[in-house]
Amino acid sequence: MNAPDKFYARDAHVDEAAVQPLPNSRKIYAQGSRADIRVPMREIAQSDTPASSLSTEGAEKNPSIVVYDTSGPYTDPDASIDVRSGLPALRARWI
Repeated sequence: MNAPDKFYARDAHVDEAAVQPLPNSRKIYAQGSRADIRVPMREIAQSDTPASSLSTEGAEKNPSIVVYDTSGPYTDPDASIDVRSGLPALRARWI
């Protein structure tokens, strides 16, 4: 029986696949009630609706959908992730 590998904090990292962009979407932020509050949202692109199954002419354009994004900082391309440092204290100024 093999003993489990020990976890060393110095070796901790975020897997590259965890921070890859989600397909057909982008992370955006809505302004909160204060200047230092940003609400994470995800803008999801939709495919066009074909006019008919026989023709691609006259397809209906569908608008993007914006939804609340609970994925955290891992899906923000501008975020710097260091699992050894923890999350930044974004709410410290107003709690």
